[in-house]
Amino acid sequence: MAATKQPIPGTTIFDGEQAQKGYALNKMCMSFNDADRRKEFLRDEDAYCARYGLSSEQREAIRHRNVLELIAAGGNIYYLAKFAGIFGLDVQDIGAQQTGVSKEEFKARLLEAGR
Repeated sequence: MAATKQPIPGTTIFDGEQAQKGYALNKMCMSFNDADRRKEFLRDEDAYCARYGLSSEQREAIRHRNVLELIAAGGNIYYLAKFAGIFGLDVQDIGAQQTGVSKEEFKARLLEAGR
């Protein structure tokens, strides 16, 4: 019996289709493990994106620094964290973006949920 996709409103499911869509984006993000690559990206973002063959949707999401757009463009959160790190963003910044609240509100929600 084959599993069926169960839609979750407002959520992009990272499945095989999304993995294929985001291959270039995720490969580029993986390159940010290297400090020289991060510097190269910051020197000429457009050229770096072109080198990895990012789609126009992916390039736009990169320009916006928007995690939800990046996920919709095929990004995997584990690779996107490497991209976010270039700009000093941590997982709480990403969580705040994903939930549409400020980082302070997100942290307060985490504390409340832990009680």
